[in-house]
Amino acid sequence: MSQISIKQEDRVFVLTGAGISAESGLPTFRASDGLWAGFRVEDVCTPDAWRRDPAGVWAFYSARRAQGSKANPNPAHIALAELEAQLPGRYFLCTQNVDNLHDRAGSRNLVHMHGELAKARCERECGRPPVDDRAIYASLDEVGRCSCGGRMRPHIVFFGEIPLEMPRIEREIAESTLMIVIGTSGNVYPAAGFVNWARQSGAQTVYIGPEPPLNASAFTHIVEGKAGEVLPGLFDVQS
Repeated sequence: MSQISIKQEDRVFVLTGAGISAESGLPTFRASDGLWAGFRVEDVCTPDAWRRDPAGVWAFYSARRAQGSKANPNPAHIALAELEAQLPGRYFLCTQNVDNLHDRAGSRNLVHMHGELAKARCERECGRPPVDDRAIYASLDEVGRCSCGGRMRPHIVFFGEIPLEMPRIEREIAESTLMIVIGTSGNVYPAAGFVNWARQSGAQTVYIGPEPPLNASAFTHIVEGKAGEVLPGLFDVQS
């Protein structure tokens, strides 16, 4: 595919999934050696799991923190941060990923819809905001408590919970004229439905990844390839 032209009047919405982080060495959920290998989702990433076994949940996410600390932003993360700098006020990034690679690459107008691995929040949802927390806990006794007395839990959207900042995400999609989706499987909702919302608003939709997603028919363009190889130089931003 030739360069993607971004006109002066365009508003760009970017959605990224596990595929972009995989290029930095972080496993995807579904790979045979991936995130859930050896774990049941029900044991580590549901509200019931947290109530039954908070120590096990924290052990799982502490291991993810240790793994994530070794990863660095790749050329795709950097290309998106550079695109944002060229489109002040007209660019929005929503990521399904809980790592901080976009942040470290320089992205600023950014929402982590599934939470952030390097933060913790009160289990009681008492209204206090999440706090930075990069600790790798050896036991539950090391995990702090909120000032309200509730135990701190990973700032992760567990299966069965509502993704974060959905009203803002929906508003940004409705205002966008170009949606770029990178490295998602196309079967995790509500994110898999974003492209349909964008199409209903008349936006052009582009998918970038090594293989088409399950919802490939919803895109106006498919660009096959690794994001780190495809994204640099892909955009023609008209001034």
